[in-house]
Amino acid sequence: MKKNYNYTRRKLYLPEYGRHIHEMIDSLLAIEDRRERNRQARAVIAVMGNLNPLLRDTADFTHKLWDHLFIMSDFQLDVDSPYPRPSRQELTVAPHRLRYAQSRFKFKHYGKYVERMIEKLASEHDPRAVAQTVDNLARYMRTKSYEYNQDHPNNEVIVKDIKRMSGGAIEIDEVALNNLRSDYKQHFTARPQKGPQRQQQLRQQKNRNQPYNRNYSKNNGPYRNSSK
Repeated sequence: MKKNYNYTRRKLYLPEYGRHIHEMIDSLLAIEDRRERNRQARAVIAVMGNLNPLLRDTADFTHKLWDHLFIMSDFQLDVDSPYPRPSRQELTVAPHRLRYAQSRFKFKHYGKYVERMIEKLASEHDPRAVAQTVDNLARYMRTKSYEYNQDHPNNEVIVKDIKRMSGGAIEIDEVALNNLRSDYKQHFTARPQKGPQRQQQLRQQKNRNQPYNRNYSKNNGPYRNSSK
């Protein structure tokens, strides 16, 4: 008994229509009478439309069905279509390759926009605008450095990086450095401890959650509050 597996059959051009639709289109190629072939092609189009009845009201639905008919016939079916017949070249056009920016920057933890802004500030002639912008950038750089390294960065490192990114054109005085040191505060969440410290934390939390007895007087008499 000869078994017919799918891997021995030919590849389906549009698998969503199924193998039976492909076999119906293959049978159209064997019809010699053109008039009969056109009639059978319209019948196949009607069957293809019944597979997706919810899409009948969409624009160009019938046009898509005729294009799919030619695609599943490998563009070999010769019938009279009410729409322009598609070609293999039109449907197999390769898209244009997108070119990605390959810009390299040294300080990845700050981001490329910080480096670009500092390069723009190097050519700025207004010293007040440069000082104000660099002060805000320095605070932002400290925040990004903490997110990247999980450690509070040193102010001298921030100043040194600004000088390197600006090519030595931007200088920060000691007053701005002191303001930067006193203004920055980083909120963080303590990580759970391990080992004996973790066991001690669990015992303290358990003791806080347990009810406890309290003796106090009520209505001029002793009263014992107990959860037991």
